[in-house]
Amino acid sequence: MILISIDEFAKKHVKSNPGVKIEDIKSRLENALERKNDGACCYQCGNPIWAIGSAVVGYDACFTCITGEADDSEDYEVE
Repeated sequence: MILISIDEFAKKHVKSNPGVKIEDIKSRLENALERKNDGACCYQCGNPIWAIGSAVVGYDACFTCITGEADDSEDYEVE
């Protein structure tokens, strides 16, 4: 995964999703990152959660369970 700050990802997300308020996505990202750092696991498979994906979809899950993809090398994760 490509590491990105919460602020940078929030700016990109709002640019692509103009109906989303930047304060809302930043808050969701911060909460998801805190859960990840506390050891939260994917509800489906038990792997560590993907903080960005979990913040966007609204439930704790890993990259693969959210996207159906195995290769996360070109996707972002907040640091």
